[in-house]
Amino acid sequence: MNIYKKLLAVQKELKGLSKDKKSFNYDYVTGNKLLGFIKPIMNDQGLILKQEVTKVETERIQYKTSKGTEKDEVLYKVWQKFTWVDIETGDKDENEFFSSGMNEFEKGLGSALTYAERYFLLKYFHIATDEDDIDNSDRKAKEQENDLKEYNKKMDSCVKYLTEFTGNDIEKFEKVISHMNKTFGSNHKGFNTFKLEELESYIKALINKEKNKNKDLEKLANNTNEMEDK
Repeated sequence: MNIYKKLLAVQKELKGLSKDKKSFNYDYVTGNKLLGFIKPIMNDQGLILKQEVTKVETERIQYKTSKGTEKDEVLYKVWQKFTWVDIETGDKDENEFFSSGMNEFEKGLGSALTYAERYFLLKYFHIATDEDDIDNSDRKAKEQENDLKEYNKKMDSCVKYLTEFTGNDIEKFEKVISHMNKTFGSNHKGFNTFKLEELESYIKALINKEKNKNKDLEKLANNTNEMEDK
C-alpha cells in the first residue's frame, strides 16, 4: 500500500468531526479533539507527520483597544513544511504551509505553530472549518482594526463635545485645558492629545456638574415660588 492509499484511509475515518468549543461566539474544533481522533488512525496506518519551520519573520504591532488600553505584541509570520512519512516504505508527501500568530512576544510563535498544525490537518483532509475560527490570525487582525476604529470614533466624539463646550471662547478653552492638565498631571495643548479614558472621565464630571447646577437652579426656583405664594 502506498502512502496516498494510507492517507485516503485516514480521510475516510474523519467524518462527523463536529466543532466542540465556543469562544467569543465562534465555534471551532479544538486541537485536542482533532489530534485525539486522528493520531490512533495514523498509528494504525503507520504514518507520522513532521512539522518543520523553514522561515520566520517578526513584526512589532502596537495598537489601542476600544477601551483605550495600549497593546504591544509581536506578529510572527512562519513558513513551514509538513511531511507525511510512511514508516513501512519510507514514502513521503511534502507540503508547504504558512501561518501567523500574534501574542505577547514569544507566545506568538507558539500560537502560529499550533494554529498551523491544526489547520493543516483540517485542510488536508477537507474537514469543514470556520473562517471565523478563534485562532484565525486574519480574524484577530480584523478585531484589532475594529478596536482602533471604535477608539478613534470615541476620541472624535469626546473632542467634539469639549470643543462645542468651550466654543469660540479662547479664555474658556485655556481654562479647561489648564484644569484638565492639573487634573491628570499632564501638559497637553489640545483635547486630542489626552487619553480617551481621561477625556471620558472629564466629560462625565462636566455633565454631572451641569446636572447638579440645574438641580440647584430648580430648587432655587421652587423656593422662590413658595415664597411668592406666601
